Amino acid sequence: MRLEPPASDDPRDVLRALRAAVLGAGPAVALGGAGLPQDVPPGTAAVVTTSGSTGVPKSVVISRNALISSAYATAARLGEGAWLLAVPATYVAGVQVIVRALLADREPAVVSGPFRPEPFAAAALGMASHLDGVRVPSYTSLVPAQLQRLLDAAKHDATVAQALRSFEAILIGGQALAPSVRERAEAAGARIVRTYGSSETSGGCVYDGVPLDGVGIAIVDGEVRLSGPTLAEGYLGDPERTAAVFPRVDGARWYRTGDGGEIVDGVLHVTGRLDNVIVSGGVNVSLDRVEAAVRGIPGLESAVVVPIPDADWGQGSAVVVSEGAASRRPDLLAAIREVVGASVGAPARPARVVVLEELPTLPSGKPDRATLRRLADEGAPNPRD
Repeated sequence: MRLEPPASDDPRDVLRALRAAVLGAGPAVALGGAGLPQDVPPGTAAVVTTSGSTGVPKSVVISRNALISSAYATAARLGEGAWLLAVPATYVAGVQVIVRALLADREPAVVSGPFRPEPFAAAALGMASHLDGVRVPSYTSLVPAQLQRLLDAAKHDATVAQALRSFEAILIGGQALAPSVRERAEAAGARIVRTYGSSETSGGCVYDGVPLDGVGIAIVDGEVRLSGPTLAEGYLGDPERTAAVFPRVDGARWYRTGDGGEIVDGVLHVTGRLDNVIVSGGVNVSLDRVEAAVRGIPGLESAVVVPIPDADWGQGSAVVVSEGAASRRPDLLAAIREVVGASVGAPARPARVVVLEELPTLPSGKPDRATLRRLADEGAPNPRD
């Protein structure tokens, strides 16, 4: 089967390509990647290329059946209606918004360009429609940073506030949603549904901790594993990685998420990545890469980078240094952010510097990262914040 990119990353071009791939006999759609092989397994609808938790690009092969199963399971959970596309169409969340709309036989409303509350609100309120005298429910999918911007705007813009209340459900995924942001959304009348999933599961497949119909959850050695008809076929051109990440157990295929978690009273609680990676604003950031960049700064060879909560982006990072190292650079945080932004990317820039008299270590001599993380979370004294 052929694999072709859409004419452009414009949502309307992606929509046309996905309509042909999912509803017709068109070629599979290559999203987010360049130089991919031109042939893919039969039944493939899309290949979504993203940077994985290690920062290494991966091309996820998603079948037509998996996308359709996910979309129908979402409709069964939330109900059918109209969808607004406000996330990138080349990401799996955007793909699923489009597929849900196509299967409901409705053209999705589209907000293109840089995200701003005012165009979003205009598009949301412009979706209002009725069928046989009954209002058609509307839905959208956002990342937490988008929701935060809408909530900030809604404080002084009644139109944005009305738009937030207009949706039957707003799916929030891509990163952890800060409890304070969810509380603000609920106070504003927005109906929030937290989703959990990835490209490997055709997007969100666990809503508010409860799996969609047909989706299985297991915790194996502390790791969250998922099964069911929404699973991707694997990684394009990488059978070894596919076998490792999608093992078969007693005849069933499972996806190893790499996330830690637990199930309490039937509800999944994700505790974080099992590796040293954070998700900031929907972007995977390797703290190992950040730390390597920081340690490249003279005098910071022993600095340690740890994850911290971030009210705006879900997660961020802090650089923990000794008093001696900090005393040599009065502009330390600015210097660190400049270096990390240039070498790793803007989303990876640390949010703060934590200065300690001495960095705690384990008996092996390695940094005691658990203690450092706790100190950073507690907001250790930091004169250079």
